Parts: sequence; C-alpha cells; structure tokens
Amino acid sequence: MSIPDVSDKSLAELISLRGQRAVVTGAGRGLGKAIALRLAEAGADVLIGDIEADLAITAAEQVAEAYGVRAIGVAMDVTDGSLVAAAADRAVAELGGLDIWVNNAGVFPSIPLLEMSDTDWEKVFAVNARGVFLGAREAARRMSAAGSGGAIVNIVSTAGFRASAPGLAAYVGSKHAVRGLTRELALELAPMGIRVLGVAPSFVPTEGNMMAHAAAGMPAGDDDTPPTPLMLSGPIGRVGVPDDIARVALFCASDLSAFMTGSTLLADGGSTV
Repeated sequence: MSIPDVSDKSLAELISLRGQRAVVTGAGRGLGKAIALRLAEAGADVLIGDIEADLAITAAEQVAEAYGVRAIGVAMDVTDGSLVAAAADRAVAELGGLDIWVNNAGVFPSIPLLEMSDTDWEKVFAVNARGVFLGAREAARRMSAAGSGGAIVNIVSTAGFRASAPGLAAYVGSKHAVRGLTRELALELAPMGIRVLGVAPSFVPTEGNMMAHAAAGMPAGDDDTPPTPLMLSGPIGRVGVPDDIARVALFCASDLSAFMTGSTLLADGGSTV
C-alpha cells in the first residue's frame, strides 16, 4: 500500500483532519493537551490518555466543548501494554477507527549518573522508550487491520540529538532510542501505508514547570529555579510554548507532510543550530 499523491488537494483539505480519529498519550495537560487541541481544531475526534484519569477526562471535556468533536478521556499508563491496547480498542469502538497516534507521554528526571539506580534507569526507559514501542505497535496493528494507513507521531526531544545537561543520562539515552525507533518504524510500516515522524522540542515550560525543576535538579514547587543551558532560548529569542510544538505535530499528522516518513523534525527555536 503506497501513500497517495495529494497534489490535487487544496491547502484547506491538506491540513484538515475531518473524519479522522486520533489518540494522544500523556495529554491531560502540557504538550499533549496542546496537541490534542490542535488535532481537534483540524477536525479529528480525539482519545486523550493520561496516567491521571481525572486530568484526561477534564481535558477531553474541554476539547469537545472547544471544537465540537468527539473526545474521550481515559486512564493510560503507557508502560502497561494491556492498558495501551485497551485505549486503542476503545478508540476503534467509540470513535469508529484509528488514523493518528501521538506518543507524547514521557518523564524527565534529573539524577546524576553515580547516584542513579537500576530502577531509576529502567523507569525512564519504560515510559520514554517502551511506551513509544507499545503505542506504535498497538496503533499499527489497528491501522493495518483497517487497511487505510495512518500516521504515528513520536514526541522526541533535542536530547535525541545531543547531550542536554548533567544528570540526564537516562533521558538522553531514551530519547536517542525513540529517534532511532522512529526511523525503524517508518521502514517497517511504510508498506502498510503508515507514516512515522518524530517531533523534537527544546525546553517548553508547562503546568507545574516540572521540566524546569528537573533540569535544575530542584524539587517541584521551588519558584527560584535557576535557568540551565537546556532552558535558555535559541536564536528565535524566546522559550517555546506548548502550541509551538502542537503545530508541528499537526503538520506531521496531516497530509501536509504526506511525502515524509522516518524524519524527526526539530522544533527548538534554533537552539541546536
């Protein structure tokens, strides 16, 4: 099955996701919620997964109210294959199919290498790498069964291109893994009409500023978190906001990127130049 030529579509048709069904993991807040909102604005029905069920349900209600699409909030631990499969099945059963899957859920602990336990390392890889594998596998199984193809978008990080800051060995390793997995998935799934792209954000503050505190090695709730090189703006002159990343994810999910697969797009304000 080949990806169709969409040259005859208008710009409005290329960006439209009307009639499509999407799953976004880790979407109760932050980047994931921003991505879900943009996909819904483009017309997609959305299943929002989050390890915190209340956040997922509330976000789904907000998405549905904002854009008049169908939106479902479900509890999803991306390290649990049965829960990931159940979410995929629910999208098919209640939304009518599955066309887009965004692997957004991730963790960002800052632990110096000499202090890092086996458990610390494995937890980061369980969420950031195995979670992407499980999501992509379950999405691809349902997309291939339907025979209509689809798009998988993996939220990587600039840490998938370089070392970011001290204390991030597990995070950097996991994000390099996701970048490589994106390429391999693209190769394996192309014959099924499934495109796979990555989006690599730089530092983006979100609710609770958890990433900032982790990057600085400080507990959440400390309002005096000092900046680190990871948190500074690039040539564009400002730090990113969630919608900066959501717009790139929408590009990847839509037919605007129909001739792309296997790439990881840097959404970093030029910080890796």
